[in-house]
Amino acid sequence: MTFKVLVSDPLAVEGVNILKEFSEVDEKADLSEDELVKIIGEYDALIVRSGTQVTTRIIEAADKMKYIGRAGVGVDNIDTDAATKKGIIVSNAPEGNTLAATEHTIGMMMALARNIPQASASLKKGEWKRSKFMGNEMNGKVLGVVGFGRIGCEVAKRAQALEMTVIAYDPFIPAEVGAAMGVEMMSVAELFTKADVITVHTPLIPSTTHLINKDSIATMKDGVRLINCARGGIIDEAALYDAIVAGKVAGAALDVFENEPPTESPLLTLDSVIVTPHLGASTVEAQKNVAISVAYQCRDVLNGGSAKSAVNAPLVAPDARAKVDAYAQLAEKMGALVGQIAEAPITEAEFAYLGEVAELKQNLKYVTRLGVKGMLSMVLHEPVNIVNAEFVAKGRGMNIVEKTSDEAGDYKSLVTLTIKTEAGEKTVSGTVTKEGGARIISIGKYKTDIVPVGNVILADHINRPGIIGVVGTLLGKNNVNISSMQVGGANVGTDSLMILAVDSVVAPEVMAEVASADGITSAKFVQL
Repeated sequence: MTFKVLVSDPLAVEGVNILKEFSEVDEKADLSEDELVKIIGEYDALIVRSGTQVTTRIIEAADKMKYIGRAGVGVDNIDTDAATKKGIIVSNAPEGNTLAATEHTIGMMMALARNIPQASASLKKGEWKRSKFMGNEMNGKVLGVVGFGRIGCEVAKRAQALEMTVIAYDPFIPAEVGAAMGVEMMSVAELFTKADVITVHTPLIPSTTHLINKDSIATMKDGVRLINCARGGIIDEAALYDAIVAGKVAGAALDVFENEPPTESPLLTLDSVIVTPHLGASTVEAQKNVAISVAYQCRDVLNGGSAKSAVNAPLVAPDARAKVDAYAQLAEKMGALVGQIAEAPITEAEFAYLGEVAELKQNLKYVTRLGVKGMLSMVLHEPVNIVNAEFVAKGRGMNIVEKTSDEAGDYKSLVTLTIKTEAGEKTVSGTVTKEGGARIISIGKYKTDIVPVGNVILADHINRPGIIGVVGTLLGKNNVNISSMQVGGANVGTDSLMILAVDSVVAPEVMAEVASADGITSAKFVQL
């Protein structure tokens, strides 16, 4: 059988050659959506990079298509939901650029320590100013790695080869996993106080936006150096500029920026800042690796196999789809909630399906995977999807347990998610209404009635007169609008949970104000 494959973005020749071994290949770049819609029905597979936007219209017209491959990591340019509904497997190449990003980080660290870009520019201007560019050795220094996923681990290995001491923070990596690599895991606050060099390898999510800011920089060692080859926005660039000018921070190496290109950034005016234009994955080898990866996955899928890095799931049986989807969406929201409120790395996650939902039987694996995806995707840098969710969790020392029971108490169906960490257990329960809507009905010991959508503040507090007004005043002062509120636990003088739905993302510094308010014992901002 002859397959037809469309390559709609430039792809390394090594990948194209593999595709030609089993299919007829057309390379047509820079096609508009209308042009793609007209021709896509001829093809069994589509290979893209970041240039092609694979929209719902294109997928709906792809009547023969079985596979869409993204030669890279991010799949934001592909409507994976539409592809799943169409029965099309979508995959990426998440490992292809790991070493490229790792080596770029190490290169930036060394260039920063030895003033290599500045010295090179000076010499090319005809200067010979050796004393001006006195550097520092990395041997014996402490490297703090924020985000200990695939790239963070590889950076740690190379730093250890330079005889650096490596410490790390990652909310989903247990201490014993780091210890096996000779890396001490600790809180991000402690890491900031101990590291000579800090490199970030996290996704850009509410909890990591401006993770490095004026307040956190103030806790760091004088002369600290900062590296960001992950995502723009993790470092507050205005705060970084002020800290460098003040002499608190010795220098920074940045491959990514809050706004790209960073033409207006004052950081570009500082000699102690070295920059590159988002080159972390830009190596010949990385582009070759991702092309080869998707080409082989394309071959396997078209020949009836599976894609090792699929980012969407096989379709659930049509007669069970509606019910399964409702509980899968509930589980994903519950997972996202517990993932954001966990106070230590999760060692076990137990999904209990009680009552009528237990009748879904083999389809519950789909629901569990969505729950694990929700739990991990808000905090990990690497892509987490329904196919790899449990694999990623187990790679971080997390045990996934699934239980069923016919008994659900006062509910026809109940889903309970319990996580275990070194800091204790947290439990969230939810159900699906007869209209099909997801509801979170308890968080820990508190009864709730939450529609899990949007921005939410969870504030543990002592229930007493005026406490709600204090929080409302703080949020109002910071232009945060409260759209709804409820309190779990109503007896005066007892522990209670305040649940505030807000209209916008709440900055970490505002949440710190809320958490420190009199009567508040803890406060978390979550996105659902």
